[in-house]
Amino acid sequence: MSKRVITINRMLGSNGRLIGRALADELGFAFYDRELIDIAAKKENIPHDLLEKVDEKRGSQWRFPIDHELQLDSEFHFVPMNDILFDLQRKIILEAAQKEDCVIVGRCANHILQDNCLSVFIYAPYDYRVQTVIERTGREEKSVQKLVKKVDKERRTYYEYFTDRKWTDLSQYHLSIDSSKFDQDTIVKMIKLGL
Repeated sequence: MSKRVITINRMLGSNGRLIGRALADELGFAFYDRELIDIAAKKENIPHDLLEKVDEKRGSQWRFPIDHELQLDSEFHFVPMNDILFDLQRKIILEAAQKEDCVIVGRCANHILQDNCLSVFIYAPYDYRVQTVIERTGREEKSVQKLVKKVDKERRTYYEYFTDRKWTDLSQYHLSIDSSKFDQDTIVKMIKLGL
């Protein structure tokens, strides 16, 4: 693979998405995060809101009613929408990595691309992440505490379901960074050094 690809897994509130975006801008790379949902929805003509509901969440055969119009379609019959989205995003990630230099956030991209990428994990202490989300959203602290725990659990469950690896097993990442210890520009420079 001749293209340079950086994958970023992140904990909610660690600023992993913002760091990924800044890194892509700095390097002139394409950036993929929620954009993968848009591409998948257009590619397969599946309503965007259905895919967004299951993005980075583990599959469940009961998540959508059996009589939902997409579940009745022979192409998607009895396949959890989460699995459908994961497979679509996997194909898009592989295509993107072949055609352009890019930064990909989440979606098990490090696992999908194996050694054909620089794999980064962005984390931070729980209290720091709660404060970051409060500042970003203006929500009350108890609500944000629940949100951070919920999203981290969903991301961990999703990652472990589709990869059979521990999400926080740092040995599977080339670089792990505590974003509470450095400013964004420093983190971007650190990741660039790894390319």
